[in-house]
Amino acid sequence: MADKPSVLFVCVHNAGRSQMAAAWLTHLAGDRVEVRSAGSNPGGKVNPAAVEAMAEVGIDISAQTPKILTVDAVKESDVCITMGCGDTCPVFPGKRYLDWKLDDPAGQGVEAVRPIRDEIKTLVEGLIAEIAPAKPEATA
Repeated sequence: MADKPSVLFVCVHNAGRSQMAAAWLTHLAGDRVEVRSAGSNPGGKVNPAAVEAMAEVGIDISAQTPKILTVDAVKESDVCITMGCGDTCPVFPGKRYLDWKLDDPAGQGVEAVRPIRDEIKTLVEGLIAEIAPAKPEATA
């Protein structure tokens, strides 16, 4: 893994779970991790309930747009994470592949999306601890 690990979140429509995961990783890890998200059949817009749920915790994903999954995005990533949606990534040697089993927020209200958002946060926190732990403060 490079000095700055790269993570790709993949979900079919790239409109809910993968967008929330990318936003959490960006928010919690800052510039310690390069973050991407994509889908094999991207939707027209990010799920409004996901936008609302993330706004409740101070993270704005309203300007995000679903993106198509490309071979290059996988090649450029150290870790590829599918979101329990049945989507798959091209497989390359040396990459790490994970599948997070998460409920689908599509068509659900914000009340149903909140627990998914919170579960994603917990998974992202574990990922950060593994691939990009905070550097201890230097003491004089």
